[in-house]
Amino acid sequence: MNTIWFLLIGISILFSVVNNRLDEFTKSLFEATKSAVEVSLFLLGIVALWLGITKIIEDSGLVHRLSSLFRIFVSRLFKNIPPDHPAITSITLNFLANLFGLGNAATPLGIKVMQDLQSLNKDSETITFEMMLFIIINTASIQLIPFTVIGILSDFGSSNPAAVVLPTLLATILSAVFAVGTLWVCRKLLK
Repeated sequence: MNTIWFLLIGISILFSVVNNRLDEFTKSLFEATKSAVEVSLFLLGIVALWLGITKIIEDSGLVHRLSSLFRIFVSRLFKNIPPDHPAITSITLNFLANLFGLGNAATPLGIKVMQDLQSLNKDSETITFEMMLFIIINTASIQLIPFTVIGILSDFGSSNPAAVVLPTLLATILSAVFAVGTLWVCRKLLK
């Protein structure tokens, strides 16, 4: 990867010198660097906000009520998880973070889910069906409101940043249904 970056930068510098556009190259380099830092800080702010909201929800006990609402759905999907296991709560929080389009905030919650699911795994060297199911649903990331994308589009001056809501919802639902269906078919065929 370092070689590719070195080649890209080297070729860019060479072309800017040959075309006598070194000033424009330098200006673009600093603008791109500034933009990358601004986007990173913006995303860091979103993640910090969601993690703070998650902590408040958890401390207030609201997470247990939300867990109860999702328990039937999660229990049907993850049949081998005991009803009162902490994995149910972790999965619920991860699904909620993805539902609101906060994929960056869902990552630490996803790691917690995998740790909880690993505690139920009898063979630590293999992955369980529940782990696979969680990974594909998490990867499909069903989104009701993609806050992060709307925020980025808004930050870059989009005239209608909310236009991505319906296509995102449809795309994520279809990809999740297809992924779960494929996993179940593969499981049946490989038994």
